[in-house]
Amino acid sequence: MTKTTKRSTPRSAATAPVLDARALNRATLGRQLLLRRAGLSAKSAVDHLLGLQAQNVKPPYYALAARLDGFAPAELSGLMADREVVRIVSMRSTIHTHTAEDCLTLRPLVQPARDRELTNFRKGLQGVDLDRLAALARDLVEAEPRTMKQLRETLLAEWPDADPGALAVAARCKLPLVQVTPRGLWGRSGQVALTTAEQWLSRTAEPTPAPDATVLRYLAAFGPASVKDMQTWAGLTRLREAFERLRPDLVTFRDERGVELFDLPDAPRPDPDTPAPPRFLPEFDNLLLSHADRTRVVPPEHRGRTWQGNQAHRTLLVDGFLAGVWKLEDDALVIEPFGRLTADRRREVTEEGRHLLSTMHPESSYDIRFGTVVR
Repeated sequence: MTKTTKRSTPRSAATAPVLDARALNRATLGRQLLLRRAGLSAKSAVDHLLGLQAQNVKPPYYALAARLDGFAPAELSGLMADREVVRIVSMRSTIHTHTAEDCLTLRPLVQPARDRELTNFRKGLQGVDLDRLAALARDLVEAEPRTMKQLRETLLAEWPDADPGALAVAARCKLPLVQVTPRGLWGRSGQVALTTAEQWLSRTAEPTPAPDATVLRYLAAFGPASVKDMQTWAGLTRLREAFERLRPDLVTFRDERGVELFDLPDAPRPDPDTPAPPRFLPEFDNLLLSHADRTRVVPPEHRGRTWQGNQAHRTLLVDGFLAGVWKLEDDALVIEPFGRLTADRRREVTEEGRHLLSTMHPESSYDIRFGTVVR
């Protein structure tokens, strides 16, 4: 463990210690519960990680399977059914699974980004009173959860010259709309139906918070990190002031490019040689999306290889870094590495694959196959 002494006068970025990509990798994996599986509850993990990417239904479940000891999909599904966690558009205008508490605080925090998003649709919203639209949409979804199609149709009746898609997006931006169950439950299906977070959780949304507490939580889950890193994670701008307010209570480092990184004084920063076991991550995992500079996880030569067109691949970590993609076919877990794996690495990856299958699909029978090396 790297020892760091808290200083009353912060070092300048020019003299702060340097953390190379491997040191940042191990620190981030430790915060992300990926160096060793944690004995946390699913709810505690969702809280610690400030939510899980949930553009699709299954990724939050796979994300926790990679991180928690003894996790079973029914645990997260039960939390969702009991309304202790919810699916809502938050960071980066993407759907996340959040605790109910974070839903009511983080969504107000990122509201400025949702307001900026609306400017992309201004042409289709000419003549639309957005406050009236929000009030009408709130009445509609709080009377009964509605689909986006139903929202579009009702709002279009009020503003027939507007773009239907822009009207529905405006409702989603103006209001904290959660996806109601059964959408999101493991082994269940259901179309997206929306109501307000306040209605679904029977609680009032919190006032827009100062970002300071969230900065500290972000560093605990993703640090060490730069101001730009957190802005990338949140989809926000102008967070420098919050970091500066907190500077006396933080420690600073530099990356190899000289960028200043902030961190909590007592946060774990494991030795760069700490072993990192293979991990199978879902598409859109926040580990790969929450820093402006992703080289702490994504080697430069593999940049862009987790996407093909609009399709995101599920990803494989080997020795802590992106090393391939994977998929479940009808009868097999197919692993497609970006380079040739040693015999020992193949055994480790196969063992982790068996853990994934026994955790997520205990009643199914799958082979494990290594596909053609992806070039």
